[in-house]
Amino acid sequence: MKRATCLLLLSILSCAASTVSAADAAANYPSRPIRFIVPFVPGGPSDVISRLLGQKLTEDWGQTVVIDNRGSAGGVVGFELGAHAPADGYTLLLANGAGVTINPSVYLKLPYDPERDFQPITQVTSGAYFMVISPSLPAKTVKEYIALAKAKPGSLNFAATGTNNLLAAEQFNYMAGIKTVAVNYKGTGQAVSAVLSGEVQSFIVSPLIAVPQVKGGKLRAIGVTGLKRSPALPDVPTIAETLPGYENITWHSVLVPAKTPRPIVAKLSKELMKIIRQPDVHERFTSVGLDPVGSTPEELAALIKKEFVMYAKLAKEIGLKPQ
Repeated sequence: MKRATCLLLLSILSCAASTVSAADAAANYPSRPIRFIVPFVPGGPSDVISRLLGQKLTEDWGQTVVIDNRGSAGGVVGFELGAHAPADGYTLLLANGAGVTINPSVYLKLPYDPERDFQPITQVTSGAYFMVISPSLPAKTVKEYIALAKAKPGSLNFAATGTNNLLAAEQFNYMAGIKTVAVNYKGTGQAVSAVLSGEVQSFIVSPLIAVPQVKGGKLRAIGVTGLKRSPALPDVPTIAETLPGYENITWHSVLVPAKTPRPIVAKLSKELMKIIRQPDVHERFTSVGLDPVGSTPEELAALIKKEFVMYAKLAKEIGLKPQ
């Protein structure tokens, strides 16, 4: 009995010490540079968002935020690094929605578990994609693009840089009753160049990339993947105006390794939510068609759970088999 009592006291003291230790760590956090993993090559939407957040964190906390681009395998390599990094708050992951909600339905085996290996911090942005084509293509609308694809089955290609725009394009093909062929690229910059050169005919891409290219006259936007038109390019109709029911939304969030102490998670979440709501950050995002969010960890967790189920169902419906 005495031994059992001693063990219980030791357990209570150990938990108390652990709680104090976590609180102390949060009070002194951050005391050294922070690594911000971006699972894609430089120049893409994730890279742009992470650098803006990293700059603001550096200004507020006085610690350098090092952007670590690890673009490979549709973001899988970067997610794996983030999942298995030390859980001390000094490694962040800029995650796109596909990495946590779509990849499990596309890959037979992932080197990370989206639910088990991460803690949500905050959703940064949300926004519809734009479907862009080369101005040289003899199509100016979604309807004309579909007609062109039906007239020449299998002759049109689309660029894919990850499972997010791959699924969005295959969903489009399925609903339009057409067949276009995926061509994979390591990064958004390469994919945009491929559309410009005519190597591929279309690309479903983040507004961060699409809006400047369209406004500069280099690419033609024929559709928005959301259910409402984008204020950034209000003359571009939604794809749903031609294909009722079509919708595909992109978002970005910040995650940390699963065992990161809760006080540090809370401190990170509070700071990033504050940054996302700053007027200049808000304006930067909205100017390119992204909606700033700044959610709580609990709200982000609920979104991930909801979309995980939704995309598993969608992948099955359109016949996208895991590889």
